[in-house]
Amino acid sequence: GGFQSKRKQDRNKYRRSGQYTMNHDHSKKTPDGASFDRSGSQDSLDELSMDDYWKELENIHETRGNNHEERVSLVVKEPDEGELEEEWLKEAGLSNLFGESSGDSLESVVFLSTLTRTQKAAVEKRVETVTQTMRKRNKQHQIPDVRDIFRLQNDSKGKVCDGSEPSTVRTNENKNETQDGTKGLKFSLGTDEQKSPLEDMPFADTDINLEISFAEQATNLKDSSVGKMCKGGGGDTLLPNFRLPKDKTGTTKIGDLAPQDMKKVYSLALIELTALYDILGTEFKQQKAVKIKTKDSGLFGVPLPVLLEQDQKKVPGTKIPLKSQKLISQIEEATLETEGLLRIPGVATRIKSLCQELEAKFYEGTFNWENVKQHDAASLLKLFIRELPQPLLTVEYLKAFQDVQSLPMKKQQLQALNLLVLLLPEANRDTLKVLLEFLQRVIDHRDKNKMTLNNVAMVMAPNLFTFHGFGSKTIEQSEFVMAAGTANVMRFMIQYQKLLWTIPKFIVNQVRKQNTESQKKEKKDKAMKKLLKKMAYDREKHEKQEKTPNDADVPQGVIRVQAPHLSKVSMAIQLTEDLKAGDIVARFLSQKSGNVQTLKKEEVFLYEIGGNIGERCLDDETYMKDLYQLNPNAEWVIKPKQS
Repeated sequence: GGFQSKRKQDRNKYRRSGQYTMNHDHSKKTPDGASFDRSGSQDSLDELSMDDYWKELENIHETRGNNHEERVSLVVKEPDEGELEEEWLKEAGLSNLFGESSGDSLESVVFLSTLTRTQKAAVEKRVETVTQTMRKRNKQHQIPDVRDIFRLQNDSKGKVCDGSEPSTVRTNENKNETQDGTKGLKFSLGTDEQKSPLEDMPFADTDINLEISFAEQATNLKDSSVGKMCKGGGGDTLLPNFRLPKDKTGTTKIGDLAPQDMKKVYSLALIELTALYDILGTEFKQQKAVKIKTKDSGLFGVPLPVLLEQDQKKVPGTKIPLKSQKLISQIEEATLETEGLLRIPGVATRIKSLCQELEAKFYEGTFNWENVKQHDAASLLKLFIRELPQPLLTVEYLKAFQDVQSLPMKKQQLQALNLLVLLLPEANRDTLKVLLEFLQRVIDHRDKNKMTLNNVAMVMAPNLFTFHGFGSKTIEQSEFVMAAGTANVMRFMIQYQKLLWTIPKFIVNQVRKQNTESQKKEKKDKAMKKLLKKMAYDREKHEKQEKTPNDADVPQGVIRVQAPHLSKVSMAIQLTEDLKAGDIVARFLSQKSGNVQTLKKEEVFLYEIGGNIGERCLDDETYMKDLYQLNPNAEWVIKPKQS
């Protein structure tokens, strides 16, 4: 009781001062306790919808009160000077820029050569800090001078106002002079002339431009008058109808790329996010959790990887915890039209005994789901998310997710969330995706269940963002500031989830460029070895000529597509302006013969394999001629998507 009345006083105090509301200028203040209609198309956050947030927090505290088992709080360590930056460089795959291994940075040189100007600045800043810290600690390893690492772009900083650097890659290398007079590589991807991306932007305000680095876009906006006009601060709470313009070379989704390329995507996303935060003046700090002892079996309070390992023994290949799948289907079976779904809590004592019963019987398959009421299932789902020993959004990035709200423009908030989703571990990302899709289905029934996007965001934000491990003090103090902000981030994640699972084209192009550069290096190394084995070299050359008549028999503008799983195993396809990946798959599937197991259209995809990418699953709308020009050395294979 004491906690709740204290909370109520606080709530009223903040309501009077208007501090925790998102719209400060309410024309109609509603007196406490007045009834209100939740079903309005209410798409902006107001005080009333904030009430759901506070009620949810009270429910959470109540459940915690009933749950007397002491949990070990996760300690978040305050890092020493330079430690954060050192950790950051390791995460970005650049640990060989400092320390003992700093000599061995050939691979890093390739990597660094593909970065945009703003990404380089972000790396430079961190290397500088680590270098200074090391000098202070007198760790006189061979400490590279930042200027040596980036000797290619001598003093280009501030002079090039051109975001199209690596996002424009045709791999013919023009060793041109760049605009700042330094000799550098100039790449172009589809455009030969380099224009400043702003003059050249046919993008509507609500289009998310994935071709140019987000941080470069932010710089260009800062420098232009446009940026000053279109700042939409937190006050305006209607969500724009953001969309992705069509990309002729196909949209790349998370899950479309091979693991070795996803590793590169991770490094680039981390550097890009840091560069974006640097330019927008927001501090980007990864938190670091000290390892603690956690349960190594069971259902609640078990780390996600451990949970999945248990589940995979039951259902091989499962990527989402079975328990959360089961709870979601339990809620959906009962109908999503129930009023107050997710908002109305289950009975606390019943939740507690259900938890114990689930722990005992879930894996045995003897748990009786008939006894679980819908609101109890919803409460258990939220409990599962809250009780993860490390938050679903991870200790490292939880704060960065929260800080998204402080970026000046909604488009930038969305871009930052996109990069953050790319940084999550696979298990966390997959679980988050299933959760967000479920929340969207709840909102689709808002006419009946009275749960609008705002209501759902209010109720879910405390479950994803108030993490017990950070020690309650920090949370209590900044709770009011955080409340509206995290609810807003939650709204963004639900509303734009389809956009968030896209890998920006400029990052995919940087990966292509890295692969191309690495292949050139490998070729050079091989050539050296071959020279040393002159005799073997001649013999190999002779064999090679016999082995590859295949390239010769494929005329210009024709690609050879392999489909080992289908009855027609191979076909030469003539490229035309409007031929799409989906058309090629359809052409193969129409060639049926009796003896091969028939695969349906939605089960097989065309893949781009090799050349400048590991492998990439193509969306049906990919224009093949455009993609062929981007990656002429690829092989084309139709196959089922690996789960």
